[in-house]
Amino acid sequence: MSSVEVPWQYSFPPFFTIQPNIDTRKKQLEAWCSLVLDQLKKDKNYSLDVNEAQKSIFSNKEINRKLSLDGIYMVLDELQKRGNLEWKDPKTKKECLVMWRTPEEWGKMIYKYITDKSMTNTVCTLFELSSGDETAGEEFHGIEQWLLIRALKTLENDGKAELMKFGDNEGVKFF
Repeated sequence: MSSVEVPWQYSFPPFFTIQPNIDTRKKQLEAWCSLVLDQLKKDKNYSLDVNEAQKSIFSNKEINRKLSLDGIYMVLDELQKRGNLEWKDPKTKKECLVMWRTPEEWGKMIYKYITDKSMTNTVCTLFELSSGDETAGEEFHGIEQWLLIRALKTLENDGKAELMKFGDNEGVKFF
């Protein structure tokens, strides 16, 4: 876990036990949520396997502690309430999609890029936006297609874009 700045609590054994005091638990969950989002953002990863996460993000080998499975689900449920997580299969809850930025935040970022480049009233393929040479260096470069589409749908709902299909390609026109 040295790849992101971890909260000070990560080296404090009680952090790995869900606290009974409501106020303390609220702060604990906030720290866990931030840690999960920061780690996935750093790795540019948009999915999380619960079993793998129990061995990595939710485990500190230096102090020989790991968060219980119930605790992990409490953190993930909190992320879901905030709109940062969706279960791939809500029945099994083994893997989830994690949005370290909400689709609305991504949409605003993409639209700012489009307006800064004077690209309104143009059509772009989804590939150009997520993987094209022009967007290299932009924070949304490399965004997974499912999240890109959700971000663009928020712009479509605001009347700033229109998703379209042409042949085998998908694209978007910005207004």
